[in-house]
Amino acid sequence: MHFWLFTSRVLQNLPGNALVGHSRNFHYFKPLLQSTRNRPSVETITTLKLDLRKKLGRDSVSDKDAIRKQHSRDEGVERHNNLADLVVWPKSTEECSIIASVCSENKIPMIPFGTGTGLESGVCAPYGGVSVDMSKMDQIVDFNPEDFDVTVQPGVTRKGLNHFLKDHGLWFPVDPGADASLCGMTATSASGTNAVRYGTMRENVLNVEVVLADGRVLHSAGENRRSKKTSAGFNLTNLFVGSEGCLGFITKSTLKIYGMPEMMLSAVCAFTTIKAAVDTCVQILQSNIPIARIELMDDVAMDMCNNHNKLDYKVAPTLFLEFHGSEDSVKSQAKFAGEIAAYNGGSEFRWAYETEDRNRLWKARHDIYWTTLQCNPGCRAIITDVCVPITSLPDLIAQTKIDIRESGVVGPCLGHVGDGNFHTFLVFNPNKPEEFKKAETLAARMTKRALDLNGTCTGEHGIGIGKMKYLEKEMGPVGIEMMKSIKKTLDPHWLMNPGKIFLSDY
Repeated sequence: MHFWLFTSRVLQNLPGNALVGHSRNFHYFKPLLQSTRNRPSVETITTLKLDLRKKLGRDSVSDKDAIRKQHSRDEGVERHNNLADLVVWPKSTEECSIIASVCSENKIPMIPFGTGTGLESGVCAPYGGVSVDMSKMDQIVDFNPEDFDVTVQPGVTRKGLNHFLKDHGLWFPVDPGADASLCGMTATSASGTNAVRYGTMRENVLNVEVVLADGRVLHSAGENRRSKKTSAGFNLTNLFVGSEGCLGFITKSTLKIYGMPEMMLSAVCAFTTIKAAVDTCVQILQSNIPIARIELMDDVAMDMCNNHNKLDYKVAPTLFLEFHGSEDSVKSQAKFAGEIAAYNGGSEFRWAYETEDRNRLWKARHDIYWTTLQCNPGCRAIITDVCVPITSLPDLIAQTKIDIRESGVVGPCLGHVGDGNFHTFLVFNPNKPEEFKKAETLAARMTKRALDLNGTCTGEHGIGIGKMKYLEKEMGPVGIEMMKSIKKTLDPHWLMNPGKIFLSDY
């Protein structure tokens, strides 16, 4: 049984205020999410507010409605309308520990909040509780340029770090598009356009400092450890990379950084079919060309991209490529890649040599989600995030495009084709529930296909609430049982970001 919420307040006074009308759009919500836990009482929250203000300072705690709303949603489709009861702003690991200790003592849920740029409702508050905004913890606490590592607090964003590193001839290449918190990127195991060469967050995090649910502080690789490899004990660091705030607050992340390439060269190449574009990608990788980025956009996405950004690229399946290295190596890589593209029927490369031109090209690629919404005023979009073995990608995209065309839904397709990660933006009118249902059915069908092709339901966005129903099929019952066992060990009362990844057993 499903509930639909419309802009008028037609559904109210439900248990725990689980369903409330919203002035912007409806919310699709499954009552399963609020069935296992009651919200904290008003008296409990009032006492907690006074206690936290005493310990953290009055300005570090807020219960204003506008601030609570801001901290109870991300950039994706809204899947829950409950709000956090309080928002707090710690300024140090010690204050995070105080928050966790107080909330643990009172059995109050805690929801970490970075920049709110996630897409799977990872910061929403299905059971109320305290949203912990980490933005005031914004220091680069350790920087070792000769060792190529840096340690940051959660308020440091990707662009902020790269602005700091630029003067040292260094950069951090993991690029999800949004100017996300680096500790938030750690929590979701984010990746993006550079992952084909530099890897995801999972390959670039050396150590994390974590405040556990009871207030204890853990250093996953040992305090201040930052060696590039270790065989000491269990790999606790990667336990927290991708944990989505369900095991603790990540208060520091030690990251690998890289030397800035001598030269960066971007190119665009159009193809007659998706298969030809993907074949080109596979052959480039098989030829051991160290491509830095290789992105795919279909004809629908290219048309929107052209119209919104005043570009004149061919409306056809298109690869966006980038090469990094010395001038000679980049020119050699580009020449070889161009020959492979031509063999598969690709057009001549259109080059972007200057930094300004490259930035404009990649901004158009990164902004395609917002471009899609602006081309469809008043609409929202379900974002898919499947990832499959690269050789399975052409069939998956082709079948998906047939489904989209037959359904009548607007749905541009694009992806990080170099690692098999593929997105669609399935557009729907929030005032027409039947459109949302159609879009969600398409997303579910695509995800099932990806799992049947030995892929994953999420390559980089995380599970959150939006993809919870696919996780057991992907991981299997033993995998889910193991993850729940870890959760119960570190967070026995299920207080850390509850209602995400999987439901509690309570």
